[in-house]
Amino acid sequence: MSEIKVPAMGESITEGTVSRWMVKEGDTVNQGDVLLELETDKVNIEISAEESGVLEKIIRQEGETVEIGETIGTLSAGSGGGSGSPASEPAAEEKKAVTPAPEAPTPPPAPVAAAPESSDSAKTASPSARKLARERGIELDQVQSKDPIGRVYQDDVKSHNNQAPAPAAPPASKAPAAPSAPAAGSSTYTKPVERQRMSRRRATIAKRLVEAQQTAAMLTTFNEVDMTAIMDVRKRRKDKFKEKHEINLGFMSFFTKAVVGALKKFPTINAEIDGEDVVLKKYYDIGIAVSAKEGLVVPVVRDADRLGFAEIEKSIADLASKARSNTLALSDLQGGTFTITNGGTFGSLLSTPILNTPQVGILGMHKIQLRPVAIDAERMENRPMMYIALSYDHRIIDGSEAVRFLVTVKELLEDPESLLIEG
Repeated sequence: MSEIKVPAMGESITEGTVSRWMVKEGDTVNQGDVLLELETDKVNIEISAEESGVLEKIIRQEGETVEIGETIGTLSAGSGGGSGSPASEPAAEEKKAVTPAPEAPTPPPAPVAAAPESSDSAKTASPSARKLARERGIELDQVQSKDPIGRVYQDDVKSHNNQAPAPAAPPASKAPAAPSAPAAGSSTYTKPVERQRMSRRRATIAKRLVEAQQTAAMLTTFNEVDMTAIMDVRKRRKDKFKEKHEINLGFMSFFTKAVVGALKKFPTINAEIDGEDVVLKKYYDIGIAVSAKEGLVVPVVRDADRLGFAEIEKSIADLASKARSNTLALSDLQGGTFTITNGGTFGSLLSTPILNTPQVGILGMHKIQLRPVAIDAERMENRPMMYIALSYDHRIIDGSEAVRFLVTVKELLEDPESLLIEG
């Protein structure tokens, strides 16, 4: 027999949640078969069988939190045929052990039936009967049961017409509510709700967003970008670009290049705080926020300063695809020096993004919208405009530095050719 243990999943991950078991106790599995899916703060991980055999026991159930190295199940070695019959025998023995359990409670109901006036009769009433009795002010020990063992059901309460008015008198304080309930129907109306357990990833996102707001002196500055030049470049070059590189020329490569160019001019925004030290990072790993089914994830485009437009577009497309198919690896998410998030894909016109700690800066993109723009003192034109927002940690970044960073991003985007030099 071998133990199924939670594997090590990276330095930053110490526990996970059993998302779902792919097999049941008694199932035969082969080496390499997926046994269960484990949900962590960042990614979902599949745990496979290290040898062939039969899943003997599931120790930790779905929804339970488990730690690295913890045993969550056991696997008996051997072929499916040899292990199948022994596995069925314990199951049969368990049924035998469980069979007396229902018989054990049988004696207590007998005395209850013999003494219906006992206060214990309330324990043998169905939930719906107890609810209806409370609503009508009826004592259950006064209700005559038609059940052989004395269990009170809803129909018994409905047919009770002896002393229903008398017990109804004590709750006099609720007299105004009492007439309204019968008028609405036989039972009070409860508005429908659905309670769902928050996924581990969603809970982690919530925790980190709150921590970011509580620990960082976060401010946001805004500007707007005239997207005319970029849209013109894309219109003229998109067909040849796709033909050559087999990827669409999107907006993200322009923004990534512009951000890298601005970070080189303002290195403090590409840093993080470590105690009383400021760690300036001399590399540019840009996180791209992606909305996935389980919540927002931020995979990282490594060494973005060394990549061309096509390489950036391919990296982002690959990471986004992996995020939506839930196949991101931990290495795809770790690190990152600065983040870009694009709320414009959902129609957001303006927002204040929250820092992706321990990073000290995040750029928010928004919807491109035609707006009248003053070209000079005499001319107005409708231009494709986008609001951009920079949230930053004011503990190490001054307001003037943040504003100049955002202006640099704006200038680089409005002059796309300069990105070939500055990026």
